[in-house]
Amino acid sequence: MTEWSPSSWRAKPAKQLPTYPDAEQLQQAEQTLAKQPPLVFAGEARQLKKELAKVCEGKAFLLQGGDCAESFQDFSSSNIRDMFKILLQMAVVLTYGGQSPVIKIGRLAGQFAKPRSSDTETINDITLRSYRGDIINGFGFTESDRIPDPARMVQAYHQSCATLNLIRAFAAGGLADLNEVHRWNLDFVSKSPLADRYENLARRIDETLEFMSACGISAENTPQIRETSFYTSHEALLLPYEQALTRVDSLTGDSYDCSAHMLWIGDRTRQLDGAHVEFCRGIHNPLGLKAGPSTDPDELLRLIETLNPHNEAGRLNLIVRMGANKVADYFPALLRKVKESGYKVVWSCDPMHGNTTQTSNGYKTRAVDNILKEVKSFFDIHDAEGTIAGGVHFELTGKNVTECIGGQFQLTEQDLATSYETQCDPRLNADQALELAFLIADAIRPGHRAVKV
Repeated sequence: MTEWSPSSWRAKPAKQLPTYPDAEQLQQAEQTLAKQPPLVFAGEARQLKKELAKVCEGKAFLLQGGDCAESFQDFSSSNIRDMFKILLQMAVVLTYGGQSPVIKIGRLAGQFAKPRSSDTETINDITLRSYRGDIINGFGFTESDRIPDPARMVQAYHQSCATLNLIRAFAAGGLADLNEVHRWNLDFVSKSPLADRYENLARRIDETLEFMSACGISAENTPQIRETSFYTSHEALLLPYEQALTRVDSLTGDSYDCSAHMLWIGDRTRQLDGAHVEFCRGIHNPLGLKAGPSTDPDELLRLIETLNPHNEAGRLNLIVRMGANKVADYFPALLRKVKESGYKVVWSCDPMHGNTTQTSNGYKTRAVDNILKEVKSFFDIHDAEGTIAGGVHFELTGKNVTECIGGQFQLTEQDLATSYETQCDPRLNADQALELAFLIADAIRPGHRAVKV
């Protein structure tokens, strides 16, 4: 293994990186970012690693979710608030149902870049560069929009900073107080077939809090009731941005990518000799690694050894994204190989990316039934192997979008046009996400599955 530095990835083959037309502007943007304060702190990343170590042992559950890709246009305090609220709702359902702490990690404050299957796209016989996320180029289908612009990295940094400021205020300023659980309901969720079930859960939590208060335990003397820990994550895709925000921790001397608490390597960039693995192996943040149907079991072991050579619990989260009809065929071999090796990893399920389809009217969508089917298979396979199903990874939004079909409201292909707002992949709306949370809570209830408390 060669010596690592934050820039050693530049000597490796790199996939999914844009070609910037102006190298001087790129260098200026990187230098500007390198002078900015860190978005997160090394101590926070270390704390997340400790909490993920509990997930490895089955003593906590991981909920990771958020936008497919953040955008500059949709940036607003209300969107951030609604995303935070639906993740809180899901977490309280999972905590109460599974009787286990839930580690909350958002796909936000940095999830701007997206890998693409092709460098170009064609509409009406016009071929342009593919849209790769607002941090790289524009969504508009014009030649000027699609030119990679390094100044967008600086804009993404400042938006991420504002997002984090608001999230931290929500987490510590009262919105996360369990006494407010009734008020977390979004307007359209309150009209959902799940509304009564959620309100029943909220009443039971109220009763529990009243009993605890009578025993002298309240939000005034117990911070865990009124505050919550919330972490950020994104795909470590745009390496110039990630390198520019890498800092040396003054306490340990270790390097941390201070753009997020956790970074992950995507299914398209997990090459052992590639730039993305090279960069991530040297940072000390908790890492995620996507594992799709093409993942070879032996190659996966080599990746684990490269990214977590000291077999540190909480360092590596293997995010399985197979597809509902493939998970039973491909996942067991990976699970057994890692189990036999003795590696300490978090296993989480991403039931979104393997279940995208194209409708007859041109929309990309995902069926809630397929998402649920993959999650169920994931838990069944762990149950059969006696291993720990540690968490879930969803693309979702707090907005009342119509991007995924099915769910309690039984959205159809014809409904997609009502409020289809994503710039990349279809997301669960708050109602669909809450429905899945109830179903997963049933699966992780003590004694029902391999998740042990």
